[in-house]
Amino acid sequence: MAKGTGAQNLEMPSAESIAASAQEVAKGGLPPVEKWNPPFCGDLDMRIARDGTWFYQGSPIGRAGLVKLFSSIIRKDGDAYFLVTPVEKVGIIVDDAPFVAIDFDAAGTGDSQKLRFETHVGDRFVAGPDHPLRVSYDDKGEPSPYVLVRRNLEALIDRKSFYRLIDLGVHHSHEGENWFGLWSAGTFFPIMLSAELEG
Repeated sequence: MAKGTGAQNLEMPSAESIAASAQEVAKGGLPPVEKWNPPFCGDLDMRIARDGTWFYQGSPIGRAGLVKLFSSIIRKDGDAYFLVTPVEKVGIIVDDAPFVAIDFDAAGTGDSQKLRFETHVGDRFVAGPDHPLRVSYDDKGEPSPYVLVRRNLEALIDRKSFYRLIDLGVHHSHEGENWFGLWSAGTFFPIMLSAELEG
């Protein structure tokens, strides 16, 4: 889990006031949260579960539009996640990644292939140098695949999409070793050493 830290020395804004601020700054497109340096107001009782569900004070946020609005003002500083507006910064908990990639389509083959992803809040982008793929493994060898959405914010690729990606995988030499992985936008993304896959 990642959580904002710091002294709660300012009045804690409500989710409603943050939503109002976010709505105002989102009118011109994706807000430039990385350019803002508002005071830290404390940790808000808000959590993003591993499946992408947002919770506020223990209850799921059912309005998709509100979730999309909040997702537009997420910032990650170090290992901590925040909602940021020009006037306030509050810490939130993210169980894994702030986004979930729920689908993708593939066009082309080989190193000309392009994998276009969609997240649960409507982000769409092509995996490549600006949106790299990576896979981490837990102690039991279970994979967790991710793709970079924007800035340093990743999406966990859902299981059905990952299985489909594996079907598109190929073997390719990468940094002097033979890997099983994926091509997208001219970039090869290694998933597992071919020797480990065959073993």
